[in-house]
Amino acid sequence: MQEQAIAWRHAGDDIGFVPTMGALHGGHESLVTRARKENRRVIASIFVNPAQFGPNEDLDAYPRPFEADRARLAALGVDAIFHPPVDQIYPPAFKTHVDPGPLAEALEGKIRPGHFAGVLTVVLKLFNLTQPKRAYFGQKDFQQLVLVRQLVRDFGLPIRIVACPTVRQPDGLALSSRNAYLDPAQRAAAPAISRALDAAAKAFAAGSTQPAELESVARSILQGIPGSTIEYAAVVDETTLRAPSRAIAGSVLAVAVKLGSTRLIDNVVLGAERL
Repeated sequence: MQEQAIAWRHAGDDIGFVPTMGALHGGHESLVTRARKENRRVIASIFVNPAQFGPNEDLDAYPRPFEADRARLAALGVDAIFHPPVDQIYPPAFKTHVDPGPLAEALEGKIRPGHFAGVLTVVLKLFNLTQPKRAYFGQKDFQQLVLVRQLVRDFGLPIRIVACPTVRQPDGLALSSRNAYLDPAQRAAAPAISRALDAAAKAFAAGSTQPAELESVARSILQGIPGSTIEYAAVVDETTLRAPSRAIAGSVLAVAVKLGSTRLIDNVVLGAERL
């Protein structure tokens, strides 16, 4: 993979890279489509990264429909699919890991300790193997996006991180590979997550700037989802992930909700809401 990527770069071809764990959906397609428009070459990776899963998480159950994913990516016109086995990414002698620092301690990192160390370690390795000029990430995984930008900045990587809008079902549910875990009743209830974010965004647009008030608006809707547990609903600064004294345009309301055993995350950028 690295030899091919270096050959493309030496030939003057910009590379756009879309990292995925497979089980592709329309959100991934939007990333690949944008990469295809902006680069001479496009590489998509499919790698279910064990380093970012906790001991009680869904590593073994995570869907791996590789043949369907390969056909989907081929139809989108990618130039290469990088689908390495785990022991090539993490051989027995592998010892080095990225420490993501304080930004990984809030939100997802608080619920999933060690998660972002695993994410940034594999992202750094994939960047080195695919040599991209641009890499494409979805806004739905907001904290991941913040941390990948930190990685690029801190290590001086010559890569532009391109954030792409969250893609949603017509009823508002953010596309996620884990949506496949939802039973029919849970799937019917899940769009309340998007409605909660929209309600808080409308409250902000109407003049509410107190984080606790905006979080309360979201929680009042999330609490009505049958069989759900709210893991967090927090207004944070878009770059520091700290709780602001008041919300401003660009602040982010991020939520994580468990429906049964399925975790769903979503967010809205205040001042850029879907009203």
